[in-house]
Amino acid sequence: MHILLIEDDLDLGRALQVALRSEGYSSTWLRRMSDLPPRLDPSGQDAVLLDLTMPDGDGRQLLTRWRRQGNAVPVIVITARASLEDRLAGFDGGADDYVVKPFEMPELIARLRSVLRRCAQQASDLWTLGELTIEPRRQRAMLGGSELSLSPREFQLLLELARERGGVVAKHLLAQRMAPLGEPLELGTLEVHLANLRRKIGTARIGTMRGVGYWLECA
Repeated sequence: MHILLIEDDLDLGRALQVALRSEGYSSTWLRRMSDLPPRLDPSGQDAVLLDLTMPDGDGRQLLTRWRRQGNAVPVIVITARASLEDRLAGFDGGADDYVVKPFEMPELIARLRSVLRRCAQQASDLWTLGELTIEPRRQRAMLGGSELSLSPREFQLLLELARERGGVVAKHLLAQRMAPLGEPLELGTLEVHLANLRRKIGTARIGTMRGVGYWLECA
């Protein structure tokens, strides 16, 4: 899973990237609002950790703009703004969670897991989709009780499809989620990974909407 980190503090940003990496997440770290690509699609990320007080802008305005554009990417606000008014404004503006600095890193990671779990409509860290079970933290998947031998790319692809619980994921969005910000996979490469994943979990488990995208059969 790929996390977009928007945080100007150098030490905190480094610590967050280390913590995310230790949990198996990839991340892209931006330290200024101006570093955001003009056409960034935040739905290409699995989640965003967003500081509100940036040197060149207000993160809350960015969040509000994303929500008005219809972007439903999970966003956890990380900020020193601790007043009730600020927290309510954050939630009303579209935040999925609101964490006040300073915070303990294990708590933030636990909150991130919780938000991602809710978005995938899963009740625990063990995702169950028919005969498939997925453990995101351990990067482990099983089919009918037998562990699957998946490459990191194949596991990431399975996880991204599983998040949508049978919904069609557009090709371009899937390619974006499978790589760091600004470096989407070539569609040909994506299709190779899909073919390999299909071979390992069963061809019928991944459906194709021609010219649009793919979905995971969850029954």
